[in-house]
Amino acid sequence: MTASTLSKPVNNTNPLRRKNQAGRTRKSSREGYKVNWWLTALMLVASLTVLLPLYFTVAMALKSPDQIGGTGLAWPNPMNWENFAAAYVATNFPRAFISTAFVTVFSVLGSLACSSLVAYAIARNWNRKFFRGSFVYLLSAMFIPFPVIILPLIKQTALLGLDNPAGVVFLHVLGGISFNTLLYIAFVRSIPVELEESARMDGATTWQVFRKIIFPLLAPMNATVGIFAFLGSWNDFLLPQMMIADPALQTLPVVQMLFQGEFNTNYSLAFASYLMAMAPTLVVYILAQRWVLSGVMRGAVK
Repeated sequence: MTASTLSKPVNNTNPLRRKNQAGRTRKSSREGYKVNWWLTALMLVASLTVLLPLYFTVAMALKSPDQIGGTGLAWPNPMNWENFAAAYVATNFPRAFISTAFVTVFSVLGSLACSSLVAYAIARNWNRKFFRGSFVYLLSAMFIPFPVIILPLIKQTALLGLDNPAGVVFLHVLGGISFNTLLYIAFVRSIPVELEESARMDGATTWQVFRKIIFPLLAPMNATVGIFAFLGSWNDFLLPQMMIADPALQTLPVVQMLFQGEFNTNYSLAFASYLMAMAPTLVVYILAQRWVLSGVMRGAVK
């Protein structure tokens, strides 16, 4: 055997050889893998708690009043798509949507900014009693039932002229600081302090360190806190109903109450409006869900 033969590269371009290698790789990767069928069946049954109400909502939204009855699970035949147009007009959907979007967007932005700043200050000054006491004070707020303080809050906001969507945003941001700070602090502690020290040696201020280094690294936790704040403000009914004095500025959850009368309820239009209001929530969750679990897990482990 010559040297040229020994140095000749092995031809791995054979399709049959590549197929056999891929088959062996898949087989080896499945070795030791066992499906837990009992757990799989349990998860399928648990998924019905979400899929069944969703199916019920869609079916009810497409029914006419004379089709409503029984268990409500029967699929409408024919389907009445006119319910969405009627609910759109009845709720003045664009105006209510803009008011709800205003409350939601600024609640999310305010929660991200305020909670991350508070958590960063506490985490980086943990050796000082004042900041440790502040953390305990914020956690203690989580144990106070909200109905206990809602009437004084409404009285104070009315005196300050905040009986409008801006006041709802203000209370959403303040009310979420306790829980959001708890999430942020666990994540901030996982960020090496050496990154900040090197930036300070280059002349960066505390604000520049937070804005250019810390806050971008908080992206997974920002997604987690953001989606919690989004769901809490978008679906909130109690605060807008009790705080917003002008009916023209009411949010979607409050406006949808018009379908429920004293003696009857227009279920078809009500469920159609529920579906229209639920669409932005589904879109936001689909776009941000890959960061939510990673943010919670990384913050809890580290």
